[in-house]
Amino acid sequence: MNLGIILETKEPEKAWNAFRFANQALVREHKVKMFLMGEAVECENINNPQFNIVEEMRKFITTSGILLACGTCLTSRIMDNYTSCNISTMNDCVELVEWADKVVTF
Repeated sequence: MNLGIILETKEPEKAWNAFRFANQALVREHKVKMFLMGEAVECENINNPQFNIVEEMRKFITTSGILLACGTCLTSRIMDNYTSCNISTMNDCVELVEWADKVVTF
């Protein structure tokens, strides 16, 4: 299955769970694309000892997950030069939704 995930929060537990969900879907051999929008583009800068989001993000990327981040959201936070995510557009988000068999939002 093609699974699209849209993450719109940087709240540590929710973002951590979104990436854990994405990683489990990859383990089950689904194709997964994730789009970070709004404050979620800040996820790779969150340092939380209880919810290690950065570790889950790395797992996702290294196990063939596709991670996209809204370029406009990054620019508004002056982060567009400080991200390891693929900088994307709202058109890329629409394409993710069209590609996906299922879309999940967090």
